[in-house]
Amino acid sequence: MPSRPCLVLASGQLLTAECWTPQIVGLGDDCDIRLADHTRDDTIAGMASRLLAEAPDRFHLAAHALGGFVAFEVMRRAPERVLSLVLLSTLASADGPSQTARREGYIRLVEAGDFAGVVEERIPILVHPARREDEALLAVVRRMAMDTGPQTFLRQQRAIMGRVDSRPGLAAISCPTLLLRGAQDGITSAEHQAEILAALPAAHLETLEDAGHLITLERPRTVNALLRAWLEDHGR
Repeated sequence: MPSRPCLVLASGQLLTAECWTPQIVGLGDDCDIRLADHTRDDTIAGMASRLLAEAPDRFHLAAHALGGFVAFEVMRRAPERVLSLVLLSTLASADGPSQTARREGYIRLVEAGDFAGVVEERIPILVHPARREDEALLAVVRRMAMDTGPQTFLRQQRAIMGRVDSRPGLAAISCPTLLLRGAQDGITSAEHQAEILAALPAAHLETLEDAGHLITLERPRTVNALLRAWLEDHGR
């Protein structure tokens, strides 16, 4: 009997394995699912090194948001190990001055003891506008943030702020690549996806309607169906 494909899941900032619960439940019988650890390093390079050290020799990689920044570093370091790539709600460019200033403000607030306030400020940009009163979903978002905690958040912020612009190296990514984005994502834009799509020689874009940044939780059935079909099409 053939072995199951290995799927490494790389989460976004302030998110835990819980953001992948629908995928773990829905795909776990068909895939060997591993979770990347983005809690202990304060650089994208460190996160990528940890992912590669803990992953098998060959694997499929699905990366959300911050996880996408790590995925680009993985592709620079060890492209031969990645069978296929799924980029969810992410972008390839580095921060500009306004993004850096916002992140520095978050760091000051957290260091002053207002981590909860930062979490509440970010929630509206994470979900579809129609879901901002969905208390069940918001409870999951808040729980993941509290499970992440302020010190890990600070490490993740510093890693994001220090990331390189991945756009110049996109054309070197030759493995099959699927881009997934919610049409109402408050963090990534259609333009971000277009520039990745234009640069990657083997990429395909799916835009999920009525979804924000947290598509794995907002549109779990659609994401699962797309991932299942993707893995079936791109083998082991």
